[in-house]
Amino acid sequence: MPLKFNVRHLEKRDLSLEGELPVAELDLETLDELIHAHEPLAYNLQVQKLNEGILVTGSLRLPIQCDCARCLTPFPQEISLDEWTCHLPFAGEDKVEIVNDCVDLVPIIREDIVLAFPQHPLCDPECKGLKRPQKDLKPGDLKKPESSSAWSELNKLKF
Repeated sequence: MPLKFNVRHLEKRDLSLEGELPVAELDLETLDELIHAHEPLAYNLQVQKLNEGILVTGSLRLPIQCDCARCLTPFPQEISLDEWTCHLPFAGEDKVEIVNDCVDLVPIIREDIVLAFPQHPLCDPECKGLKRPQKDLKPGDLKKPESSSAWSELNKLKF
């Protein structure tokens, strides 16, 4: 169910939109392999008509499941846009798309939700990453293998 409203309804009064949007409508599943959304987006929005466009304000909340970028441990997080504001102009380069007198807010909300994704999700800021198995190591296993680097080979050249 898309999140749409009729522009003609705004001529009489402001609109209040509240509810949940199924996460499938946002089409987020292929954007980031470390972030998974399974629960619906909760929204509470107020829509008002201005002289030159439409102003939408309110809050958006989306619970997500993240995998830690260092240790791959899953942990919950919430994207919370408490003072979300969107101006939709009637004219110009960024004008709002009106189809059959209706405006669909889903593409705009989707863009802002994606921009709010954590860039490098961590289960804990002090996460050390994957733990290495220590029980199978022998004393000589920790030595750095000797290999020549490109710089050491260049240092051997005589000009």
